[in-house]
Amino acid sequence: MSNQYGHFDDESREYVITRPDTPLPWLNYLGSDEMFGLCTNTAGGYTFWKDAKLRRLTRYRYNNVPMDLGGRYLYVNDGGVVWNPMWKPLKTALDRYECRHGLGYTKITGEKNGVEVEVLYFIVPGENVEIWRTRVTNKSGSKKDIQLFSYQEFCFFEALNDMTNYQRTYSIGEVEIEGSAIYHKTEFRERRSHYTLFACTRAIDGFDTSRDAFCGSVHHGLHEAQVPAKGKATNSKAFGWNPIGSHQVSLSLEPGASETMSFVLSYVDHGDLPKFKAPFVLNKQKGKEILAKYSAPGVVDGAFAQLKADWAGILSNFQADCPDEHARRMLNTWNQYQCMATFNLSRSASMYETGIGRGMGFRDSNQDLLGFVHLVPERARQRILDIAATQLSDGTCYHQYQPLTKKGNADIGGDFYDDHLWLILSTCAYIKETGDKGILKEPVGYADKPGSKEDLLHHLETSIAYTMKKRGPHGLPLIGHADWNDCLNLNCFSTEPNESFQTAGDVKDSKAESVMIAGLFLYASREMAGLYDWMGQKSDAARMREQYAEMLAVVEKEAWDGEWYRRAYDAESRPVGSKENEEGKIFIESQGWCVLGGAGADNGRAKQAMESVHKHLYTKNGIVLQQPAYSTYHLELGEVTSYPPGVKENAGIFCHNNTWIHLGWCLLGEGERALEYYLSICPSAKESQIETYRAEPYVYAQMIAGKDAPVFGEAKNAWLTGTAAWTFVSVSQGILGVQPQYDGLKLDPCVPKAWKSFSISRRFRGATYEISVKNSGVCKGVKKLTVDGKTVAGNVIPLSPAGSTVRVEIEMG
Repeated sequence: MSNQYGHFDDESREYVITRPDTPLPWLNYLGSDEMFGLCTNTAGGYTFWKDAKLRRLTRYRYNNVPMDLGGRYLYVNDGGVVWNPMWKPLKTALDRYECRHGLGYTKITGEKNGVEVEVLYFIVPGENVEIWRTRVTNKSGSKKDIQLFSYQEFCFFEALNDMTNYQRTYSIGEVEIEGSAIYHKTEFRERRSHYTLFACTRAIDGFDTSRDAFCGSVHHGLHEAQVPAKGKATNSKAFGWNPIGSHQVSLSLEPGASETMSFVLSYVDHGDLPKFKAPFVLNKQKGKEILAKYSAPGVVDGAFAQLKADWAGILSNFQADCPDEHARRMLNTWNQYQCMATFNLSRSASMYETGIGRGMGFRDSNQDLLGFVHLVPERARQRILDIAATQLSDGTCYHQYQPLTKKGNADIGGDFYDDHLWLILSTCAYIKETGDKGILKEPVGYADKPGSKEDLLHHLETSIAYTMKKRGPHGLPLIGHADWNDCLNLNCFSTEPNESFQTAGDVKDSKAESVMIAGLFLYASREMAGLYDWMGQKSDAARMREQYAEMLAVVEKEAWDGEWYRRAYDAESRPVGSKENEEGKIFIESQGWCVLGGAGADNGRAKQAMESVHKHLYTKNGIVLQQPAYSTYHLELGEVTSYPPGVKENAGIFCHNNTWIHLGWCLLGEGERALEYYLSICPSAKESQIETYRAEPYVYAQMIAGKDAPVFGEAKNAWLTGTAAWTFVSVSQGILGVQPQYDGLKLDPCVPKAWKSFSISRRFRGATYEISVKNSGVCKGVKKLTVDGKTVAGNVIPLSPAGSTVRVEIEMG
């Protein structure tokens, strides 16, 4: 598959972009440990350590003109012709351009007048070091004298202060230069014990650390920078204003010759070393050690080889060969890769999230774990404990927390009455994946009780109890400020345009109820019952089933609207998502979660609700959130009605909740529908409509404009979305049917009848299961299961010893 801007290279696990002027900046992420970078196809973006708000190393200006200006730039001056191999910021026409986004790296190649510059960007696994491996080649027939200039603008670490408090920041910038290394040391003299290193692994012929000097004046921009235009650095030393890092490298290359060097960007934690070796002179010991290490022959190439090997190992935990090329490509590579990004960053730093307003979401991170837990289970374990520590003792949670401090962030609001239930889903998924029930006894405590030592299981029980306690007139769970749909604000009543919908209003004594939370509770309480069964705690399991039955009875009595499940009841106990409403008659979320929670399973309502989704909400580009779209603002409903019809939560295609319907079709055994719906939001399947879709065709977007919008099919907010994790669940566990259980792997595929065969390789608790499936023409049903040549009753593969390879054959019928 290809489009006019690029194509997939499935063998290399890369997306290859051949035109720089993509409809939107097409992003990749660098780093998977503690240091991260955003890198677009024109090298735009920035780098940070752990926290994009509190430890940002380099600057980036959102919503700039043109979009995506500022990043990891190289300038080339070849006999007075000046250009960037990444096209921006000069946008000089190139003879050839190529960007290869890979797993944790981006390689950009530009060629002009016989000079080729290839730059490989990646962050070294396990280290706080970003590499720009740069190779300059003379492909012409004559000698070339070339001036190469690097460019990176430093951020003063705390991003919000850096971009707003200019009365201070214009006066505090400090740098030092020694050899080929530039040290950004703003505030190091007082309260900081870290600095930023930007260095070159070869000798340089000049430098600049003042942005004004590099550009020429305050009236010049990066697209007309005077230092590369003149071909000579000014050796400027910044004092205040805007420090940058720029190296000049002079190259003389014979025909066919090339030279390779690296630029090294590092977050240097000074630790307990003496801060200065002389007054105002930085102790550069650690920075010098980093530069020396990556200047040694072979070290950079070795680090890149390790990065590729790490990803090959991670992805080998789940690989599949199935008839659909989009499902195969996304499942095996890009979907799992995106799950790593959402695990690392939640919704904090992307082309749409500035890294300032949002940290790690309680609800978000718990859902992200569902698609990540099989990749690196030990990291999932720690994340669960970190999340639980931000829960309050009454059962509510900090809606978000900062990754650097791991402390809850009260500024963005709380009292989202679904948050706590997601902790049950992530914990049970982790234990099923690993068998590690010891996590339940880990002391976590509550955020509002310093020093408390309650264990994780106590948190899960607190979550169940809170929902059962906080119910409204119909017996359904109260919604608080909102449930999963942050924009359904039934207690907000906001008339002030400058206030947040998520923090306005008062949830005390509210009667507004959520059917979606009720469905989620059904799912969560059933998970708790299964967990207690496995642990041998039969009375606790029975107690959970009693609460499940109580809530199920309420849902069937109070939430059914005749053809679908209602969405909620507002603060006046009026139905939302009902035929009684003029607009917003049917919502997607309550259909998905009621069906997944088991509602309607015995009375035909589940099937009827799903058919109503197909009739009223499904489109070729995915399922719209509700219909009809809201045409006017409703005070009693909040932000959901504030968007124009067809976008975001007002009848946009919110891809995240589409996946719950995908799983619903799998539950009902509708394999054709499950795959059709899956492909409707699959980015790989959007290449033929890329001018409309616009977003990256290799990762899922949060939102696609719905049928009520004039831009139907346009995607926004790719990368950091719960769509990634839930899509992986829907394909791996729903369609392919490989479902981790406490005592083995359950196999329950739901595929199109035309799929005659497919195979899966799944690493589970240290053993590798090679699964081959033959299908006689059904969507669902396992007729025969054979494990290492022996027939096994049922459809659960028993556990095998770690290190073993198990051959599994399934006959569907």
